[in-house]
Parts: sequence; structure tokens; C-alpha cells
Amino acid sequence: MHLLPPNIRSDKIYLRIVPFIVFLVLTSFQGQFGEAGRYWVYFAKTILGAWLVYDMIGMVKEVEWNFSWEAWVVGIGVCVMWVGIDPLYPPFGEFMHKLGFLPAPKPPETPELPWNPFAQFGAGSLMAWFFVVVRTLGSAIVVPPLEEVFYRSFVYRYIIKTDFLSVSPRMWSKLAFFLTTGVFAFTHFQWLAAILCGFAYQGLVLRKGRYGDAIAAHAITNFLLAIWVVWKGAWQFW
Repeated sequence: MHLLPPNIRSDKIYLRIVPFIVFLVLTSFQGQFGEAGRYWVYFAKTILGAWLVYDMIGMVKEVEWNFSWEAWVVGIGVCVMWVGIDPLYPPFGEFMHKLGFLPAPKPPETPELPWNPFAQFGAGSLMAWFFVVVRTLGSAIVVPPLEEVFYRSFVYRYIIKTDFLSVSPRMWSKLAFFLTTGVFAFTHFQWLAAILCGFAYQGLVLRKGRYGDAIAAHAITNFLLAIWVVWKGAWQFW
């Protein structure tokens, strides 16, 4: 049973952007149903996202997993970089204020609590571990194919040519490279890490001439980051 209707599954553009947009819209609703509600929304989003990925398999040839040695190097390297540089740069609004482009950001009236199931459901509780597993699987299995197909396969190539399927994954374009990375970084709180991450994943596609290595690298990064988050209690990364 397919989740996407036939008109979307038969359209080469919609098939690559609708699953990502749906996943992004659901993400925006995570904070709308209280503290406990956002965990259940994430669970529902993960199930729906997995279904969307299933719909894409066979229809979008870019959905593959290539665990090459380069994918392992990039995946591990991005995780180390993401964690390592986090204390070294300010939030985007504060950074732009320092450059004189934006006024000083105002602190939110009710700051959002970190995504920490142990604080919400009790340390060591089965419910807390359930949501840790859900978050880990969602970030490592569902997110990589959705994001890589959208950013690296569709956005990058569409910037080069509207007939994007005719564009080789190896084709270099300075505009597409930096613009795609900028859009990718805009959807991540750790903006500088996301920029460097986008460079690494896109560079991997350009080197290998396929998208499966970037999907695998992305999965490795997110899985290792999940281990770090739980091990060190670094919930700010979730």
C-alpha cells in the first residue's frame, strides 16, 4: 500500500520534494501539543517518514545505501566536527548581530526545553528508552534518504538545469554547491556545522558520482551523534 497518490508518484519532481516537505511540516508541529506531545509527534513523524521512504524505493533510483570507505570517513568525520565545533560559534541570530546585519535577538518568553526523554518520562524508564530508540532510528534511517534526495539529488541539480535528471551527479557548479548548502544549513540549529556538513556530503556525491554514499554517510553521522547524545547527555544536538 502506497502513501503517496499516483499523480505524485508518477511526477519526477513531486516524488523527490513532497516526502521531504511533509516530513518538514510535521516537524513544525512537534511543539504544538505540550512537552510529552512532541515525543509522540516525532514517533508519528518517523512512522510516516519511513512509509514515505518506502514509497520512494524503486521509483527514485537515488534511494540506495553505499557504505564505501569514503562514506565511513565522511560520516565519522562530520560527527566529530559537529560535536567538536559546537562551543566555538554563536547561534545564527547572535552571529548576524555581531556582523551588524540584525538587531540583538530577544530571548524567548518560554525557552524550549531540550529534547530529553529521560527528563520527561523518568531516567531509565522504558518509555524514555523507547523514544531514544525512535529518535535514533528516525535520524539514522528515515532522515538521510529524505534529505539527501531532496538537497543533493533534486535541489543541487535543479539549480543547474530544470531537466535535473539529465545532470550528472559529478557535475560541478559553484552556485548550486553553495546555494544548496545554504538552504540545508537554514533548516538546522547548528548552522555552521550544517554548512560544513553540507559541503562534505555534496563533495562525496561529486567524488563518487552517486547518492548512496552520501545517504550512508548521513546515516553514520546521525547514528554516532545519537550515541554521543545519550552517552554524554548532550541533548542540545537533538
